[in-house]
Amino acid sequence: MTKDEILLAHQENLFPAVFHYFSEPLVLTRAKDQFVWDADGRQYLDFFGGIVTVSVGHCNDKVSAAIHAQADTLVHSSTLFVNEPLAALAKKVTSIAPAPGWKSFFTTSGTEANETAILAARCYTGSSEIIALRHAYHGRSSLAMAATGQGSWRLGPATQPGISFAHNAYCYRCPFGLTYPSCDVRCATDVKELIRTTTSGRIAGMIAEPIQGVGGFITPPKEYFPIVAGIVREHGGIFISDEVQTAWGRTGSSVNKGWWGIEQWGVTPDIITSAKGLANGLPLGLTTARAEVADSVKGLTISTFGGGPIPAAAAKAVLDLIDEENLAANAASVGAYLRAGLEDLQKKYPLIGDVRGMGLMQALELVTDRQSKTPAPTETARLLEAARNSGILIGKGGLYGNVIRISPPLNIRKSDVDEFIRLLDGSLASIR
Repeated sequence: MTKDEILLAHQENLFPAVFHYFSEPLVLTRAKDQFVWDADGRQYLDFFGGIVTVSVGHCNDKVSAAIHAQADTLVHSSTLFVNEPLAALAKKVTSIAPAPGWKSFFTTSGTEANETAILAARCYTGSSEIIALRHAYHGRSSLAMAATGQGSWRLGPATQPGISFAHNAYCYRCPFGLTYPSCDVRCATDVKELIRTTTSGRIAGMIAEPIQGVGGFITPPKEYFPIVAGIVREHGGIFISDEVQTAWGRTGSSVNKGWWGIEQWGVTPDIITSAKGLANGLPLGLTTARAEVADSVKGLTISTFGGGPIPAAAAKAVLDLIDEENLAANAASVGAYLRAGLEDLQKKYPLIGDVRGMGLMQALELVTDRQSKTPAPTETARLLEAARNSGILIGKGGLYGNVIRISPPLNIRKSDVDEFIRLLDGSLASIR
């Protein structure tokens, strides 16, 4: 198909709700490592990592070799049968879980992983009530949308009883009009009041992203999750860490392997969910939990495609590569280098109101005026277009559509960061 035929087929045959970042949709044809190419043969430096999904580079040689070998051996096996790739992956996940003895269930997406986690919390506690965060995003199923704290992502009749929304730790736009740290982390302590006033007082649990992805990489202060997790457990609930975007070393760690984002807050959750970077772009979702929580899900369940041999083999290769090359440490060091470059741009361009994130998960919040912090969604859309024209790909997010999301592969180099900052600088200058 030609480029025009591809665009026409897409327009005529897919749901119109499938949206694009650009005024002229970008048609991708191939990718390798940190680069992608479009239908016109133009090369782009991908600093969005697909969508926080390409963890070890596009078409990574070691991961591709594992995929090819498995494709010639066994392509499909549902959970009704046992296969080595799934067993090996589950064993690997248990070995890096927050505590010994954790058990896993594999699906095909982060949405399914979060559905499974909420089911497990309800089975374990006997309660149905769930606490979620404002500005959160947990997926596109009915339940996942009901737990999503952004109206634009809640399609159709997405509300469900038994879900209450706590204030998130959005320090740049504090919902209480306070300033950290003199605020005493009011957003965290308010969770107790939320439970007492909007629930029966005994909840199934809370689901939260350590860093809110679609919300615009909102990063809580160090006290937030220890306080919140304690309150949740006081009221009979368990804590679910939605790590669809933050897992596998993405937030960076120089002390240990740093597999999980929630480790940055010193909290051990009861359930962790993930997807995206786990299989470097292949469809695979994970729900892993303490043994007693996993064992509470009784009865019969299957997953036709979850943990299939090919994505499981890819995921095992990804985790082995992250482990062998200590990419969490690379995310920490190169992430700090990237952060310094972004902060230099903030000094140069008043459009950048806030720089935040951890490791190789960084964000710029754009505002028309720093004093009023007025969101700048129009300028954000223009910057995406300008960046594309400059040859770099970045993401967008935030409730107000004014946050640039930056999440390159975990094995990115400082030289790539230098080129990215140079091109982003020129893109910002072109819309000033």
